[in-house]
Amino acid sequence: MSYSPEFKKNFATAYLAEEYERLEKEIRDTLAVAGGDVALSAFAEEEAVRLRARQAAILAEIGQILAKEKEEVAQPSSVVLELRAAAGGDEATIFAHELKDMYQTYAEHRGWRARSVDELTLEIAGAGAYDALRYETGVHRVQRVPLTEKSGRIHTSTASVAVLPIRAKSKRDVNPADIEMEFSRSGGAGGQNVNKVETAVRLVHKPTGIDVRSSSERSQLANREKAMQILVAKLELLHEEEEARKHAAQRKEQIGTGDRSEKIRTYNYLQDRVTDHRLKESWHNLPKIMAGGIDDIVEALRAASMLAP
Repeated sequence: MSYSPEFKKNFATAYLAEEYERLEKEIRDTLAVAGGDVALSAFAEEEAVRLRARQAAILAEIGQILAKEKEEVAQPSSVVLELRAAAGGDEATIFAHELKDMYQTYAEHRGWRARSVDELTLEIAGAGAYDALRYETGVHRVQRVPLTEKSGRIHTSTASVAVLPIRAKSKRDVNPADIEMEFSRSGGAGGQNVNKVETAVRLVHKPTGIDVRSSSERSQLANREKAMQILVAKLELLHEEEEARKHAAQRKEQIGTGDRSEKIRTYNYLQDRVTDHRLKESWHNLPKIMAGGIDDIVEALRAASMLAP
């Protein structure tokens, strides 16, 4: 690894870069002082070797810092699942909440930390959480007779899921001028635990219209930071979806593009069956699956992704 002046632009490596340049000047000065004197030249060369060894150690330390930063960008520290009721009215809303409960229970069974960011937004933190859940993005369809349906007619409803990797360091910078910020009070159902301070935060990204709300944190600052993390993740996902659509015709898609508009799975209660349309594979025992037992589905998707070109 060779030295680059760019190291001075990185806050984490700037002080090391300055020390490297200081040592470089010291080497030049030491060799210049020796001049043509044989005895001094030998001493100067020994000193230069010592200083270059120190420079090599600095470059190694800079390399470790840069590698760690690269890993933090690549590996999500947690994942956010954003669910939305789609077609089907109240039944779609009920289904979206059931999916959220399913993912939360699955996460808890895996030993991950799961908590609500907002009503239909779930954050899951744990090693491997993103890799396990990344292919849940898309439209989930449910076919069943609602409890409120007196004639016994089967209803079809849908809910969408977006899986957002939250990274310790983002790959994308957001211009503060592009963001509108609103504050409101956080509160529980039925007026319970209502916060009298406006701690809930809503961010709107003006160029794209993307909006994010965070209400689970106790302070306005913490909710703002959480909302910003999710907003950045949404912008990254939007970019990835656009790239996937751009190149979709050029490759075979075994597990989908990751687009939220793509129908990926049907939960058929009358047949006690869940079918993943990307894999063309079905699983039975719906009550177990809705209680978080999605391990077989997750593993099947992971295996298919490894075979994808």
